[in-house]
Amino acid sequence: MNPIDLPRGLATSIGSLPHTDPARAAALVLERQARLPAAPSLPNRSGVERMIAQAAWGIAGVRVLEDGSLVVDDPAIDPRHPLTDESVNGAPFVGLRAFLGAAAGRQGPIKLQLTGPVTLGIALLNVGVPAERAFAVAGSAVRSRARSLLAAAAQAAPMAPRVVFLDEPGLTAALHPSFPLESTSTIDLISGALATIEPHAVTGLHCCGPTDWGAVLQSGPQILSLPLASGAVEQVGAISAFLDRDGWVAWGAVPTVGPLGSAPDRLWHALSAEWSGLTEGGCDPVRLREQAMITPACGLATHGEEQAERVLSLTNQVARRLETQTYGMRLTVGA
Repeated sequence: MNPIDLPRGLATSIGSLPHTDPARAAALVLERQARLPAAPSLPNRSGVERMIAQAAWGIAGVRVLEDGSLVVDDPAIDPRHPLTDESVNGAPFVGLRAFLGAAAGRQGPIKLQLTGPVTLGIALLNVGVPAERAFAVAGSAVRSRARSLLAAAAQAAPMAPRVVFLDEPGLTAALHPSFPLESTSTIDLISGALATIEPHAVTGLHCCGPTDWGAVLQSGPQILSLPLASGAVEQVGAISAFLDRDGWVAWGAVPTVGPLGSAPDRLWHALSAEWSGLTEGGCDPVRLREQAMITPACGLATHGEEQAERVLSLTNQVARRLETQTYGMRLTVGA
């Protein structure tokens, strides 16, 4: 695993924002999470900015409708040449382009995100593409789009180190025995996408719910992104081994459903309780904190703009507590 050269106590976000004004959305993340701003998608601006629509855009034989849904014109789509448009210049990427334009000249890191091949494969399967072809096309399409995303980021902000997450909500179901793709093939599919990204960026893998984290980590991400209470403590051995290999965890410590409150205390206590359980199971408490960043649990498109800003504010407050505690622990051990 390549070393991750990022500051301690980072806050960032996951995927979508509720905004319809791309410039306003870009300005928000660059101002509020300045150390690691995340390029937002804006599905309320247009249905084609939804994660499946973005991923399927340009696949030969698949039409993306205005509401973001898919129609298959040709189920025999070709995994060797999946995309008629590999670029990020189309309608689904307006939010991304606004962010990259606003980040021009930046020297600090930026976070980018794209839909992973397992989740795209499930979407293609659900609209009638046969399973084997659906996942083959998805893998090829995501790798092509990843190359275009990285090229666009390098052109817009050549001095900005890049962090790129695959968003894989489909992993909550994909490792079940009844899933149409074998577990090893599922992991290989993700691994291939991560391998395309890794020479050019720090790689991350986000899943918004419980899954087999030990299997997921076999795909080789450098950062694992997961919500609190999604099974990490129950799979402490896998998390501990990942940290020992210098992997990082992006903790979704701020819920994106239910009441939030106005102060970070409850959120910090919940995060600390999870870390306590992991420490009791064998995780190094220093690594848990030094190799951590804080995020919302998931995207924020279903929130109002004011609510989204409050989520980001609470994320920042929890991250500052993490930074303070990490600094204190390093002083204690003489680092």
